[in-house]
Parts: sequence; C-alpha cells; structure tokens
Amino acid sequence: MTFLSNKTPAAAALTLRIVLGGIFVYAAWMKLQEPWAVELAARALPWFELLLGVWLLAGIWRRVSTVAATLLLAVFFGLMVRAIVKGMQIDCGCFGPGERLSWITLLRDGALLASSLFVTAMAFRPWGGTRAQRPVLEKTSTPESSDRAQPVR
Repeated sequence: MTFLSNKTPAAAALTLRIVLGGIFVYAAWMKLQEPWAVELAARALPWFELLLGVWLLAGIWRRVSTVAATLLLAVFFGLMVRAIVKGMQIDCGCFGPGERLSWITLLRDGALLASSLFVTAMAFRPWGGTRAQRPVLEKTSTPESSDRAQPVR
C-alpha cells in the first residue's frame, strides 16, 4: 500500500493553482480599492494580476497562466530579496499599501513562488500529471519495432 495515490500530485497542483489564483485576485482587488501608485506600471499591475488570477482559478491557458504567475512571482521575490539585502525599509505593496517588507513577507512570497513552480511543472506534465491516465506500454516483438514500446489497446 502506498501512502500517496497516483492522483495526489494532480490534486495538489489543482489546489495550489486555485489558491494562487485566489491570491492574485485578492491582491488585485486590494490594490484597486485605493489607487496608491501614480506610475503606469503600478496602475496596470493590479489589472494584470486580476486577469491572471481569473485564468488560474478557471484553469484557462494553464501553461501560459502558470508560467506568467511564476515569472511575476520570481520578479517580485527578487525585488524583495534585493530590498532586504540593501536594508531598505519599504512597503511590500503585495496586498495594497501599508504592508512593511519583512522576513515574513519574504517567506510568504517564497512559498508562493515555490507553489507556482510546482503548479507550472504539473501543467507541463503529459496526461494532466496523473499516472492513471497514462497509456500502458508493452514491447512488441516484430523486427521493425523490436525496441519500441507500443500502446496496449
């Protein structure tokens, strides 16, 4: 008896994808409640996060949305690490204004990045990441395909 079933990675990926989508939607909503930035990028970012969150929640364009989420989180995480290393006392801005950058926010965003990397890896696995859906392969003994595995029908 195995502890983890064949569907565990796929279920974890689905759960994490929904959590990440919800977090992106929440972060966008919080930022859009009170316009706090004046630059174009800062005004456009919440709308992109909202769109990305909806894509992740709905499972639309899974590969594109998970890669975009991972890249965005990697940029955020890199900027946060840089700010902490330089000793900068700034607002994180992760969920709107007023959240100071700290080791807690760094840990949280690191966990989000790790989750996003896992969800992205699962999005690129064939057959949706579950072994139960993989075709069974067996070797054939014909001369022209002696070393190739063929699907069992």
